[in-house]
Amino acid sequence: MRLSTKGRYAVTAMMDLALREGEGPVTLAEISRCQGISLSYLEQLFARLRRQGLVVGTRGPGGGYRLSRPASDITVADIIDAVDEQVDATLCGGQENCRDGESCLTHELWMDLSRQIHDYLSSINLADFLSRPAVQATIERQQRDMERLVDRR
Repeated sequence: MRLSTKGRYAVTAMMDLALREGEGPVTLAEISRCQGISLSYLEQLFARLRRQGLVVGTRGPGGGYRLSRPASDITVADIIDAVDEQVDATLCGGQENCRDGESCLTHELWMDLSRQIHDYLSSINLADFLSRPAVQATIERQQRDMERLVDRR
């Protein structure tokens, strides 16, 4: 089972927005620069996130994106689902055609694992995740790195 780049980048970008929740709209260019994600890829992801009601866009000078609701009300599973990412441990994509058009011997095991993973991701909201000590350390490191880049200019 593997989460694709699409899901990982969507979660990372939403975490970046949650981190700046009180600062007003954040441009995709800022997220791209801070998180090392291609701007064109972010545009595709944010179109989906906007359609699913997770972000709100503001046009014009000073525009950008912000979370549509508090970070404590958005789970990692909400984000994964919004970008049509599947958290699936089966070989058949949940279609029950793993072995000659029928489910394999371990199909239910992998389906249960997929549900457990989704349930776990549903239990983690952005605000709680941002408050973890290891995440806070990463945030501080990224901020120092960005300050060094600005100082070099």
